[in-house]
Amino acid sequence: MRMSKLMLKTLRDAPGEAELRSHVLLLRAGLVTSLAAGLYCFTPVGWRVQRNIERILREEMDRSGAQEVHLPALQPIELWQQSGRDKVDVLYRLQDRREREFTLGPTHEEVISFLAGRHIQSYRDLPITLYQIQTKFRDETRPRGGLIRLREFTMKDAYSFDTSWEALDESYDAAFAAYTRIFQRAGVPVIPVAADSGAIGGKDSQEFVFLTDTGEDTILLCTGCGYAANAEKADFRRPPAVEGEPLPMEKVSTPAKKTIADLAAFLNVEPRQTNKAVFYRADGQPVFVSIRGDLDVNEVKLKNALKATDLVAMDDGMVRAAGLVAGSASAVGLKGMLIVADESVVDAPNLVAGANEADFHYLNTNHGRDWQSDIVANIALARAGDACATCGTVLEDRRGIEMGHVFKLGTVYSESMGVHFLAEGGERNPAIMGCYGIGVERMLAAIIEANNDQNGITW
Repeated sequence: MRMSKLMLKTLRDAPGEAELRSHVLLLRAGLVTSLAAGLYCFTPVGWRVQRNIERILREEMDRSGAQEVHLPALQPIELWQQSGRDKVDVLYRLQDRREREFTLGPTHEEVISFLAGRHIQSYRDLPITLYQIQTKFRDETRPRGGLIRLREFTMKDAYSFDTSWEALDESYDAAFAAYTRIFQRAGVPVIPVAADSGAIGGKDSQEFVFLTDTGEDTILLCTGCGYAANAEKADFRRPPAVEGEPLPMEKVSTPAKKTIADLAAFLNVEPRQTNKAVFYRADGQPVFVSIRGDLDVNEVKLKNALKATDLVAMDDGMVRAAGLVAGSASAVGLKGMLIVADESVVDAPNLVAGANEADFHYLNTNHGRDWQSDIVANIALARAGDACATCGTVLEDRRGIEMGHVFKLGTVYSESMGVHFLAEGGERNPAIMGCYGIGVERMLAAIIEANNDQNGITW
């Protein structure tokens, strides 16, 4: 192609909406043009780069023994109803002329399970790993960062099917090794971190994260033992509770003391001696959360504990409508609402808690004696400065961009979607699944974030 014939328009200055360095350089180099929020047109040069990334992905996935397939982006909603994920809030929904409901797939667990269920019959058909490079659609509430978070994007997603968890370990390790080679070839330095499986579900999960100050995820790192995890998943050692024998509960006046800091200072106690109340709606139902005052709620862990599809914090109107007194609420005497307790408040004696009356609190509340929870779970958020759960070293936080994600799904989808095989002994068992994804456009953005200088992109 002669330069005189090439459709390429570069920019001296990037448009004002460009946030990240990669976004600025993508626009200035003329690789992409914005159509709408989260939607981009690729120019001939930009598309050539995208195809080069896809070539690396195909070569390494093929090298790992995976086989490429192609699945429809348009999916019958019945598949999502069968898996129980039809209420996921990122789904684009539509109807055909016969008023049959469809969705533009944000991911392909349901469809790949449909395909595998019609081809896998016996243990002799396993193991097998299938992958595709396909367009995805997600109704993102806040597309951002150029190609980092899109409403329409390309993903390399792979799915493994095995006869046992031990066999899945081998498939998982093969995918992990392929991802390591992919990012090395692409020139993106990544680290593997423990992660939450999110709406996909499953067991073990790791993200490949590119550490950068412009990242949208918080990563907690331990310099002592090398532990690394997304903040949504990270474990830590809680500071111990203040010990003591349970004392009689006592109601005291706490005028205008609505925050934990103000309350602790007024009563001359430590924040860890208070019981914080936080209010949510989970799938439309009110939820009362109790957690020690020196800790914060990890909403991902809470959502998982509730097995909820949708979780939102209550606003002031919702709080009043639920009959709760913000700043002075507690689970003492509370009825008609699900109560979730973090592990931190269960064994901590004599905590200060709201009296469910404005400007009043209780001293010396104790779980099991003065109030009872419906669910007890680890729902505390790890933060920089907390102690590593493994070695006790202080955790540090970094920002990062998720580049790839690998899951051990287990039988979440094979059971609901009917992916069974005939074992050697004659019994029918669900296939043990794994899932492995890389966003192609996001990878392009990270390549540029990691490889540029004052003059522009350094391919």
